[in-house]
Amino acid sequence: MKEVIRDLKMDECLELLGENYIGRLGFIARSSPYITPITYFYDAEEKSILSYSTEGLKIDAMRKFPSVSLQVDEISTIQNWKSVLIHGEFEELQGSTAKKYLRKFSLGVQETIAKKVHESPKFISDFSSRLSERKLPIVYRIHINDISGRYRE
Repeated sequence: MKEVIRDLKMDECLELLGENYIGRLGFIARSSPYITPITYFYDAEEKSILSYSTEGLKIDAMRKFPSVSLQVDEISTIQNWKSVLIHGEFEELQGSTAKKYLRKFSLGVQETIAKKVHESPKFISDFSSRLSERKLPIVYRIHINDISGRYRE
């Protein structure tokens, strides 16, 4: 039987986003495309992606050109995989709003990890090294403009 690549339905795309916490963020910096892995949380209430970072190339680039992409995959074998691609807009969060969403991100990722790999990280530093650098976190949200997905079985 020949395997066929098919489109995921919207609810399947959102399910894949919600069941995972690692994705690859695409952005433009210095007139070139960059892709970097990030830890994220899919906020189903607001249909957006939450994450954080510290000052650096990625944040500077997204401030200048806020159009970004995020790809999330589940790959079992070369013959069996799912992939979702999001196009959206970066929004940097400030003050008490940033604190609120950093907490939502942290709790959401902890819950996702517990469901996916049956581990229970207690602190954000258990799944992300950024806060250990002793720099202030920059919390951001990606507003989803477009989402598509494919799978092969």
